[in-house]
Amino acid sequence: MTCNVTPRQLQILELLLKKRSGLTIDAIAHALDISRTAVLQHFSGLQREGCVQEGSLDKTAGRPVRCYVITEKGINHFPKQYAWFSEIILNRLKEQMGPDAFREFMSQLGKDVAQGLLQNFAGKSKQQRLEELVTVMQGLGYKAEALPVRGNKQLHLQARNCVYHDLAQKHAEICEFDLALMGTLMDGEIEHLECMVKGDDVCHFSCNSKE
Repeated sequence: MTCNVTPRQLQILELLLKKRSGLTIDAIAHALDISRTAVLQHFSGLQREGCVQEGSLDKTAGRPVRCYVITEKGINHFPKQYAWFSEIILNRLKEQMGPDAFREFMSQLGKDVAQGLLQNFAGKSKQQRLEELVTVMQGLGYKAEALPVRGNKQLHLQARNCVYHDLAQKHAEICEFDLALMGTLMDGEIEHLECMVKGDDVCHFSCNSKE
């Protein structure tokens, strides 16, 4: 998760990124040509967001002065090329394994990930499992929500975004990960009724629960 920062606060994070050992309030004020009070106001927001924290005391001259350092969350605010790197890996895997084996690999990966989450689903009704699944999907970055139950056993879940959209457009097999993950957690068969990769407005899943 990235920080919600203003352009000026981003400048402060950039300074702290360059000086990982930390900077004092005065040093930041001098570098940005703004007042010490203004820096303190920006720091209030950055600390609230968890992007900066207090570091060591600077004892180089005069009385000790507190330094501030950027946190991991602050570092994660800056762009990363995960999608580019992931595409390289997926291309190589698919090339070496072949399309069918690659599809099965993605499905098995979803099942493996689900195993570590099953304890949160144990002993729950199918509706409670659906609600728990929504929480899991939201944790993965999906704007997911449960839809009203249709029929006797069918449960429906909708996502308004796809966290793998760019990758899935080139490797549709990635969808098998989500299908296997959801199917294992719901203990049922998942049907992909609508898919954004195929041009639909949402990803819409139904689950025929065994319960």
